[in-house]
Amino acid sequence: MTALTNLLDFDPAQLVAYCGELGEKPFRAKQLQRWIHQFGASNFDEMTDLAKSLREKLAGRAHIAAPAIISDHTSTDGTRKWLVDVGNGNAVETVFIPEENRGTLCVSTQAGCAVNCRFCSTGKQGFNRNLSVGEIIGQLWMAEFELRRTKGIEPGPKGERQITNVVMMGMGEPLLNFEPTVTALKLMLDDNAYGLSRRRVTLSTSGVVPMIDKLSKECPVALAVSLHASNDALRDGLVPLNKKYPLHELMDACRRYLDYAPRDFITFEYCMLDGVNDTDQHARELVNLVKTVPCKFNLIPFNPFPESGLKRSNNARIKVFAQILMDAGIVTTVRKTRGDDIDAACGQLAGEVQDRTRVQERMQQMAEYQKKFGPNFGKIVEIKK
Repeated sequence: MTALTNLLDFDPAQLVAYCGELGEKPFRAKQLQRWIHQFGASNFDEMTDLAKSLREKLAGRAHIAAPAIISDHTSTDGTRKWLVDVGNGNAVETVFIPEENRGTLCVSTQAGCAVNCRFCSTGKQGFNRNLSVGEIIGQLWMAEFELRRTKGIEPGPKGERQITNVVMMGMGEPLLNFEPTVTALKLMLDDNAYGLSRRRVTLSTSGVVPMIDKLSKECPVALAVSLHASNDALRDGLVPLNKKYPLHELMDACRRYLDYAPRDFITFEYCMLDGVNDTDQHARELVNLVKTVPCKFNLIPFNPFPESGLKRSNNARIKVFAQILMDAGIVTTVRKTRGDDIDAACGQLAGEVQDRTRVQERMQQMAEYQKKFGPNFGKIVEIKK
């Protein structure tokens, strides 16, 4: 039996090409796309303005399949987190954050993450695989129409949109899954799909420099950079990717990105870690680092998890740190922690991933060695190398 084609995997141009293979004209692709992404339809019989012959063709060859929901939890602050099945024993998390004037969806792009930032729980479980286009855009499709059903809002383009902003800040490094991520971005922006403006879609990266350049040319959405350190020595320990793409290369890439979006700015995300990166000196180093990059800072109080060994900076320290940046003329905000009671806050997404890189196993072995050998642990590791 021939496998069915998942229409969630197609961007607008690809859907036109697919309809062409079925002997259909391009306008049919636009109709089909509206039914899928604006009405949330998953049954071809519902698509009443499509010719019956086309619906019959589609029923035998295609389907509309978003990742299945495993669990659905709502925080006391209204934040909603879904765990969705992406196959092969893996699940990822998608988070909706409601606010007074907008609703933001945090989308995952990988099952696990290979970047392994020290302060992020996702990286501690290792990496399994990249998500497909359908698995990425399917999170938006699922969440938008689940939220509408919850509120009793009719599907369709005239129905009140629940998700006004999308941030690619869930599990994984989006730029290490480039093509599927960009295809999903194009669907988010397309007027026959979700019709989001470029400034309402944000991609967050740890700093994959060549892919930042590629994104600027193919789909320059709002860019957020996970900075978290003011110098290379510190960032090497917090964000291992910095060893490959150090800060001067990253800042150059940010400036080049803005050449394609000259009215925009870069958002630098900075996780506040007690006694690690939160001193006045670190703040002054940041001012000097970004002085030629139009930007704003988003300071993120660290959300603890057991394996990190890190603590959150206290509120007074965060306030002083922010003031130094603001005194230098840099717009600075402190992120309000949302959904931490259901582990949906920034840095807490962990999903359920088969760890093919054996990160958790190796971390457990390291902890056991350290407990057994104490101060001689470093010498033993060095000899074993």
